Amino acid sequence: MAESSAATQSPSVSSSSSGAEPSALGGGGGGSPGACPALGAKSCGSSCAVHDLIFWRDVKKTGFVFGTTLIMLLSLAAFSVISVVSYLILALLSVTISFRVYKSVIQAVQKSEEGHPFKAYLDVDITLSSEAFHNYMNAAMVHVNKALKLIIRLFLVEDLVDSLKLAVFMWLMTYVGAVFNGITLLILAELLVFSVPIVYEKYKTQIDHYVGIARDQTKSIVEKIQAKLPGIAKKKAE
Repeated sequence: MAESSAATQSPSVSSSSSGAEPSALGGGGGGSPGACPALGAKSCGSSCAVHDLIFWRDVKKTGFVFGTTLIMLLSLAAFSVISVVSYLILALLSVTISFRVYKSVIQAVQKSEEGHPFKAYLDVDITLSSEAFHNYMNAAMVHVNKALKLIIRLFLVEDLVDSLKLAVFMWLMTYVGAVFNGITLLILAELLVFSVPIVYEKYKTQIDHYVGIARDQTKSIVEKIQAKLPGIAKKKAE
C-alpha cells in the first residue's frame, strides 16, 4: 500500500517541481537596462551596492560619496598627502571631542547617568577572524596570480600583437603623463565613473550603434596588421 501511494504521489511532485523550475529561471531572465546583474548571494551584496552607487539609484548617498571623494582628491592636488591626512584626522577629532564634552556637560547639568556617548560603537566587535583573513587573502591571491601571468605573457612576447598593443598604449601614456599628473587623472576617472554609466543608460541605443561601428573598424585594422606580420600569419596557417 505504501509503495502504491508513493507511486501515485510522485507524478504530482515531479510535475510541481518541473513547473517551478521555469518560473525560477524566468524570474532572473529579463532585466531592465541598468539593473543589477544576477550574481551569487555572496558577491551580489558588494557588486549591487557599487552598481547602485554609480548609477545614482540613491541620489543622497551617491552625492555624498562623490562629493567627499572629489573634495579629497582636489585637496590632494593642492596640498601634500601628509597635510590632507592630518587635517582630516584633526577635523574628525574636533567633532568627536566636542560631542564628548557636550554630552558630559549635559549629563552633569541634568545629573543623569547615560554613560559614554559612543559606548554603542565602542562595544562593536571589529576584530577580523583568521578564517575571514584567509578568505580575503585567497581571493586577493587569485587576482595577483592572474596579473603576474599577464605581465609575463606581455613582456616575454607570447603574443606579438598584444605586446605591441601594450607598447603603443605606454607610448600614448607618455604624452598623457606630460599633460596630467596622477591626481588629475584620478579626478578625471572619478568624474567619468559617476557620469558615463548614467549617460550610457539613458542613450544606450545610440552609443551601442557607434561603438559597434568603431569596433568593426578596429577589428579590420588589427586583422590587416596581423596579416602583414609573418609570425602571426604562420601561426594562423598552422
